[in-house]
Amino acid sequence: MIAEERLIIPKKISNRFLMMIGLGLVLLVAGIVLMMIAGPAHHDAHGAAAATGHHATTWYERFLANLWLNNVYFTGIAIVGVFFTAVQYVAYAGWSVLIKRVLEGLGYYLPVGGVIMLLVFLLPIIFTGHNPLFHWTDHSLYEIDGPNYDPIIAGKSGFLNIPFYTIRLVLYFASWIFFAWWLRKQSVAEDLNGGLTFYDKSIRISAMFLVVFGVTSSLSAWDWVLSIDTHWFSTMFGWYVFASWFITGLAATTLTVIILKQNGYLKMVNANHLHDLGKFTFAFSIFWTYIWFSQFMLIWYANMPEEVTYFRERMGGYEDHYTWILFTNLFVNFVFPFLVLMTRDAKRQMIMLKLVCVVVLFGHWLDFYLMIMPGTLRGDSGFGLIELGTALTFLGIFLNRFTKGLTEASLVPVNHPFLEESIHHHV
Repeated sequence: MIAEERLIIPKKISNRFLMMIGLGLVLLVAGIVLMMIAGPAHHDAHGAAAATGHHATTWYERFLANLWLNNVYFTGIAIVGVFFTAVQYVAYAGWSVLIKRVLEGLGYYLPVGGVIMLLVFLLPIIFTGHNPLFHWTDHSLYEIDGPNYDPIIAGKSGFLNIPFYTIRLVLYFASWIFFAWWLRKQSVAEDLNGGLTFYDKSIRISAMFLVVFGVTSSLSAWDWVLSIDTHWFSTMFGWYVFASWFITGLAATTLTVIILKQNGYLKMVNANHLHDLGKFTFAFSIFWTYIWFSQFMLIWYANMPEEVTYFRERMGGYEDHYTWILFTNLFVNFVFPFLVLMTRDAKRQMIMLKLVCVVVLFGHWLDFYLMIMPGTLRGDSGFGLIELGTALTFLGIFLNRFTKGLTEASLVPVNHPFLEESIHHHV
């Protein structure tokens, strides 16, 4: 019988996660204080904020935008862990058995992500009457005879209203957390009891989850990101967010597997497993680019004002505030992984994979930055202490939850029926 591998997180590593959270909070508070002292930010020196009807951005709005950005980003990584686990089950895949516990561990962030998402959305509404991240939460937009009446947003009120939005948000997380818990329960029980009962049940659970995820992944993308730019729409946007989430989750999985192996764990993982992870990372970087280009090209070519506005804001809008980010986004998320992972050998070398994964993880954080910030902060966004502090805090929380998931069960699922196939996997 194959022996278990139990991950033990040294006290100093756990302390580093706590220090990361502490440092992030300190930087965040410092950034807020500095912004309060400096006063509200204006996105240009010529009074453009007033001219366009937008008020200057406050520290409060910038803080909320960063909370939302990072939570959407890390929630995506977490749900991809559950999604990819389910895909392996319904595909009867054997190669991935040795990395399955890494995927399961990613899902441990979901309860935290759900609480944060609910609070960031609801608390501003409770205290101020609307959420500044979501223009459609302003009740004056729906008053027909009012000065702020917006017929386009009012026409979407059947879907974009606070009670229904909140219900959907709760249902997304409730269903994801439930299926993540259910699959994990079968996986751990399989370790203890063996046999095919738990494996067969996991396949049925995974099939149900994939149907649920197919609906909720697109709906959540529309709710959490697309509804920020309320006037804009894209039929490809659900796929676009999914593609960004998926490649980020793959990069996080690959990087974790390499780090664990370099620290003496996952001894039976070999270059063939890394090769497959590298192929997934390579392929879905191209897939993300395909979705990006298709969405951009069709909208830009049609040149319809209500559609092209989204890209005008990100290409030349706000005095070119986001233009460099857009092109950097394309380079780090497509050109770099494409060129580095093109050869077979690169996909089997840990140093190359680690480099690509780190770049991709940053690159897709930048991708979500580009999706969220123009619609919330307009030209007043930046990269300062608030951004660094919020990102560090969320990273520390995510790593704390993720490593907890990794330590609660053997890294090797010892009674999985395809374990031997995974051990002898060769490509």
